[in-house]
Amino acid sequence: MSRTDYYRDANAPRANSVVPSVTAVVRNADGHLLLIHKTDNGLWALPGGGHDIGEAIADTVVREVEEETGIAVQVDGVIGLYTDPQHVMAYDDGEVRQQFSICFRAHPTGGSLRTSSESKEVRWVPPTDLHCLDIHPSMRLRITHGLDAARTAPYIG
Repeated sequence: MSRTDYYRDANAPRANSVVPSVTAVVRNADGHLLLIHKTDNGLWALPGGGHDIGEAIADTVVREVEEETGIAVQVDGVIGLYTDPQHVMAYDDGEVRQQFSICFRAHPTGGSLRTSSESKEVRWVPPTDLHCLDIHPSMRLRITHGLDAARTAPYIG
């Protein structure tokens, strides 16, 4: 399924759904950031995805990161909540989703890099190389916040 992101665009279609989702700022021992090259919009992003009924939100983080990247993680804390109603994502099935994302900080506990149906490339990226990647402004904001260690609040599940 393809997706078009609209960010502060007066011509954006009107949202018809909200789906709680997560993203994760995961850094390895070298300080490199785990990023995926998404298949639905062609942009680089933090791993993450939608929250499932019956799942604790931290379990969503663990599941989504492993599904998209092959890396097992443990959640350390919350970086922020991102609910800008001027950021909508239009899918080719007619869904137009308003952004609602909780960004977490997590650390790797195992696994090895691999792609999935949602990620055509997975990479550990040095923060100094982020400027070279095509990253949506709302995702870049989460990354900036995630690289600021002072922004983490503990997760109490």
